[in-house]
Amino acid sequence: MLHRIPVETLGPRGEAMAQAVTSCVHCGFCLPTCPTYEVLGDEADSPRGRIFLMKEVLEGNLKPEDAAPHIDRCLGCVSCQSSCPSGVHYGDLLSSYRSSTHVDSARGFFAKLRRKIASLTVPYPRRFAIAMRLGQLTASLARFAPAGLQPLVELVPESIPPAQTPPEVSPGIGKEIATVTLHIGCAAQVLNPDITASAIRVLNRCGVTVRVPQSQVCCGSLHWHIGDSARAIKLAKKNITAFAGSSDAILTTAAGCGSGMHEYPLMLAGDSAADQGQQFSNRVSDISVYLDSLAMPPMKVSRPIRIAYHDACHLAHAQRVRRQPRDLLARIEGVTLVPLVDSELCCGSAGTYNIDQPEIAKELGQRKAQTVIDARCDIVALGNIGCQVQIEQHLRKLGNHTPVLHVAQILDLAQQGKLDAVPIGD
Repeated sequence: MLHRIPVETLGPRGEAMAQAVTSCVHCGFCLPTCPTYEVLGDEADSPRGRIFLMKEVLEGNLKPEDAAPHIDRCLGCVSCQSSCPSGVHYGDLLSSYRSSTHVDSARGFFAKLRRKIASLTVPYPRRFAIAMRLGQLTASLARFAPAGLQPLVELVPESIPPAQTPPEVSPGIGKEIATVTLHIGCAAQVLNPDITASAIRVLNRCGVTVRVPQSQVCCGSLHWHIGDSARAIKLAKKNITAFAGSSDAILTTAAGCGSGMHEYPLMLAGDSAADQGQQFSNRVSDISVYLDSLAMPPMKVSRPIRIAYHDACHLAHAQRVRRQPRDLLARIEGVTLVPLVDSELCCGSAGTYNIDQPEIAKELGQRKAQTVIDARCDIVALGNIGCQVQIEQHLRKLGNHTPVLHVAQILDLAQQGKLDAVPIGD
């Protein structure tokens, strides 16, 4: 697409934005793979339409406030990148644009308040845990909350698992074959700390020693994807310091975190820590990719179990990780993998999207839950805490109790001979 974007005035990420616009040939292959276009049917709410809107703003032909509603409605799932024949790096454009064109005036009071509350709590486990427990204590008053705050109220779970603090070092069992470092994320520490515990146990059984740097923080993705690059950069630098002094692989159990940490080179473009960001990013890998390269203890179940794997957007599209999680599950003797219709279509979680855009998130969550029910599976497997919470919540609303588990949890249960004991959903 031809443009007159003044790259030199847009800072160190200007070239990335211009290149993405240039690469787009306006073919429309992205439209049927875009969740918001699927729901809303509006060209302006498609990747092609948003690229044109961002181009117009960057050229000075359109006010940022006029484009903001459509840009805000983008999930950032980058499904469009998987379907684009021209190789447009839409995610680079979107995140850089949101960072350079931060518009708050186009949002209503409660939308601003919801985003503020989320950005000040979710990335910080202690604050997030306190917020969740306060939400539980005041659950009986939830119906009196203003309509604009209901999306926050509805996300408070009925129960919060006890906190688990992983040890700084967990030695591999038997002959040690490697040492890795583990980024444990923020939301998972509060909503499902068993994911981290399971991941460590599975790695240990493979002879891998796991280090968990105690000074690590949120990866910064939640801030980066809503345009708060200053806070995202601050968090990125803290992680670079926390994981310094080693060349060991940095593993993550959350698709969103892995994708975000792979974006450190773009996030830190023009910063003195840019080279360190690149080195850090090169070490990052999703746990499924790492485990797929290892020999694992035999796993089997005593009864047939049907598992449906949901592709988290930031694994399938942003990191192009699709095969490895499925191959790991297929190693369990007695497990049959069943397909989900539109498995790669976003579930609507997308970081804080279900807080920022609750109506669209709800629609996508309901659709995903229905595909799970239609698959008639015994367990849903996935690789991202946000997807886990979103899909489970919408399944329960439809009266379905199919277990929704992280791949690491399933492998851990299978290795202990306990996967058979997982209640089958209905």
